Amino acid sequence: MNLIERAKAICLSPVSEWTTIEGERAEAPALITGYVLPLAGVAAAAQLIGLSVVGQRLGILGTYRMPLSTGIGVAVASLVFAAVGVVVMSVIIDALAPTFGAAKSRHQALKVAVYSATPVWLAGVLQIVPALGVVVLLGSLYALYLLYLGLPRLMKCPAEKSAGYLASVIASAVVIGLVGNLMTGRIGSVDASVIVPVADISTP
Repeated sequence: MNLIERAKAICLSPVSEWTTIEGERAEAPALITGYVLPLAGVAAAAQLIGLSVVGQRLGILGTYRMPLSTGIGVAVASLVFAAVGVVVMSVIIDALAPTFGAAKSRHQALKVAVYSATPVWLAGVLQIVPALGVVVLLGSLYALYLLYLGLPRLMKCPAEKSAGYLASVIASAVVIGLVGNLMTGRIGSVDASVIVPVADISTP
């Protein structure tokens, strides 16, 4: 199954798709380079265009466009963190497995982390219009739903312990997300602290 078909299937038919994914053998490098980086890369490119080309409307002040160098830095950081984040997430999922009676499997844990994050990257494309960036939050919420479906399926967690397992993984995901936002936010603030924003006052 190619990237587009997988992304579509995991979002539209998650129950049956997790069953398919469960029996697949996919190595970590292939998942990262063949799935995570292409999807996260498109989202990062959209973010760059939104920040440095389209810009953020500031009412009567015009439109603020982040300096291109800073925008590229933020986009690259977002892409790198997407890859690092799913790997860290998979390690946490695998490490927590015995606590909740689940089966340890780095391979299955990575698949859960990678494929459940799909809606976040797809929604990230909408960052090309900065005002629509909030939609990424909806993608994150749907990602939690995919995690809810895939975690017990692939990690073989007993039903009576699945809620605790899910809650622990979600808490970890929130922390990872906050760290990622903090890191990219700091990069985005570097030039902003020394460069006066350029407003396109011709913008109505």
